[in-house]
Amino acid sequence: MPLSDHEQRILAELEESLVRQDPQFAERVRSETVYRHAGRYCKWAAIGFLAGVVILIAFYPRSVAVGFLGVALMFVSAVVFERNLRRLGKAGWHDLTRTLQKDRPAGSSAPGLDGVLEQARSWLRTRFRRSR
Repeated sequence: MPLSDHEQRILAELEESLVRQDPQFAERVRSETVYRHAGRYCKWAAIGFLAGVVILIAFYPRSVAVGFLGVALMFVSAVVFERNLRRLGKAGWHDLTRTLQKDRPAGSSAPGLDGVLEQARSWLRTRFRRSR
């Protein structure tokens, strides 16, 4: 159900007061997306999982309890990764690559993730094309 005119006015006033009081926070909220947030948590979960593997391998022969902590860290990291990966799965490929392209420097001549993948696909097609 759409907002009424009165509710839209109140919402606009709240937004204006937020921008006036804390412009940095308002810009950060405006630029942050669910996908970037979930992607960041996926990266940290992967790092946590690797740390759990290292703890397990390094300390299991000496102490089973510390090795178990490594396994617990791996489990928690895997759960966090899976949940945030589901959030990312709801995003389209275009949404994900658009945020990557926006982060590139202005004068960069790099083709972006879409361009790199397309170049790799075309190279593979030409490389493995059957001769007739």
